[in-house]
Amino acid sequence: MHSSAVFLIEFGAIILGLGLLGRFAGRFQFSPIPLYLLAGLAFGEGGLLPLGASEEFVAIGAEIGVILLLLMLGLEYTASDLVSNLKTQYRAGLVDAALNAVPGAAMALLLGWGPVATVVLAGVTSISSSGVIAKVLGDLGRLGNRETPVILSILVLEDLSMAVYLPIITALLAGSGLAAGSVTLAIALGVAGLVLLLAVRFGRHISRFVSSDDPEKLLLVVLGLTLLVAGIAQKLQVSAAVGAFLVGIALSGEVAEGAHNLLAPLRDLFAAVFFVFFGLHTDPSSIPPVLVPAFALAVVTALTKIATGYWAAKQAGVSAKGRWRAGGTLVARGEFSIVIAGLAVTAGIEPSLGPLATAYVLILVILGPLTARFTEPVALRLAARPGRLAPTAQVSRAEAQEAVEAVEAVEAVEGRDTLGRS
Repeated sequence: MHSSAVFLIEFGAIILGLGLLGRFAGRFQFSPIPLYLLAGLAFGEGGLLPLGASEEFVAIGAEIGVILLLLMLGLEYTASDLVSNLKTQYRAGLVDAALNAVPGAAMALLLGWGPVATVVLAGVTSISSSGVIAKVLGDLGRLGNRETPVILSILVLEDLSMAVYLPIITALLAGSGLAAGSVTLAIALGVAGLVLLLAVRFGRHISRFVSSDDPEKLLLVVLGLTLLVAGIAQKLQVSAAVGAFLVGIALSGEVAEGAHNLLAPLRDLFAAVFFVFFGLHTDPSSIPPVLVPAFALAVVTALTKIATGYWAAKQAGVSAKGRWRAGGTLVARGEFSIVIAGLAVTAGIEPSLGPLATAYVLILVILGPLTARFTEPVALRLAARPGRLAPTAQVSRAEAQEAVEAVEAVEAVEGRDTLGRS
């Protein structure tokens, strides 16, 4: 009886604290993710007030949080959207992966980490935060901008790559050999391909089976199906998160919209618990030693994300201003970087990985909204400084001046002709 009372007090305090932190973040219009991570650090190992009775329940809630994050992500896209993005934006996805995974892998090698930790850190640095970026685009009123489809296409490709990346990481963390890892990846790709095929050809039938006019029944069926598929996927060593993502893709139309509205509050609740759980397993005293590499990695990968967005927007024919906006918007890292690092922390791979990932995400989840807002004006101001104009810009100005002079000359001639005729 006493332990249950302590559990209720602890867990109630956690939820209340998260609500207050979320309200505080909303008032100042920034992501609450860094506050959730700091809360976990405060109540975890070496923190101010370590938890006891509720830690096991928080761990289960964190796992549900990851599943709901990937489910909601899948609900945002249809199978046809994914296929279309693969066909039209695959080059941008490859450039994105190369520019942003390499710095993470290089940093892991410089720190003397093993191959598994190297692959994990490469994943942490490569994927942007869809949640933070979506909020930033809405806050800045850029949802209708020309560069926004380019940004969303890159995010879709990153999210889709998770379906391939997570099974690989799961196999590596489980210590599977090359043969076992290849089988796991083949199963994951086969299941993903099968789900995409079924979603394209029979999506309406699947949605009709799940559909219900009663919100309670729809919630129970979608949530139950998601947890069931996630559990089966994890049993097959594919990754519960991938299973949830595929369920989301298979649902479409009104069912997807209704499920999204019903599950959004649950997603937000358990996702917040997940960030707290990650912080609980990170000793605050282990963060200062990794601040320098975390900051260096944050600076480098902020620049590589800006380069990625600029290049992708340029290929799409977006103007220079839009290219800089696209690059600056992609800088934020968040939920999925922590998901990837969390898998490694749970598996006990490289003690410094968790603290480094925490510090890295904290830096970029705060820096990301700032780069989204100020990359364009800063870049244009630097370009406009004397002696800093690009050659193409100088030629354009000269040509524009010549055009103006030509127009004035024509108008002058036409004016004289008119006077002469009159």
